[in-house]
Amino acid sequence: MGLHLATATAVNSCTALKIDRHEMIRVMHDEPSFAEIFLKFLLVRSMRIQADLVDQLFNSSEKRLARVLLLMAEFGKPGEPETYIPSITQQTLADMIGTTRSRVSFFMNRFRKLGFISYNGRIQVHKSLLNVVLLDRLPEHNAEKPHIPFVKAIPTDKRKSYTQPRNDTAARTRHRNP
Repeated sequence: MGLHLATATAVNSCTALKIDRHEMIRVMHDEPSFAEIFLKFLLVRSMRIQADLVDQLFNSSEKRLARVLLLMAEFGKPGEPETYIPSITQQTLADMIGTTRSRVSFFMNRFRKLGFISYNGRIQVHKSLLNVVLLDRLPEHNAEKPHIPFVKAIPTDKRKSYTQPRNDTAARTRHRNP
């Protein structure tokens, strides 16, 4: 086995414990209740890694940021969610979702303007952010059809050919940028 199979970065204070492989195997055999808890933990972690991979492959960075903020606030877990997430930098969030800090700043400001989050030192996540992830919808992505202005059709015999010279500036602009 390799020395570094994975890398972990702590976003807040924590304590790490290194358990020797042989000791872990022994405890798994000798303590069935511990083995059951540990296997449940591994299953949940495996499902989270799969969800993270799908999220990275198929979702926009904006939706990935919304998902990370909700996960950090523990929305979707039994009990009341912790609406304030641990103190975290925009660069750390950018690293977590695979984008730049400037994009995270843009999305955070947008979420704040839309009322999904509030922050003044610490980030508070509001339940309305769930709409971004669950319904895959921001306010401008609603179910209404976009307004298409009515354009009157010009009969074919009255249309001018684009090959004819035009005198007005707007016509030349339309010709260059159809």
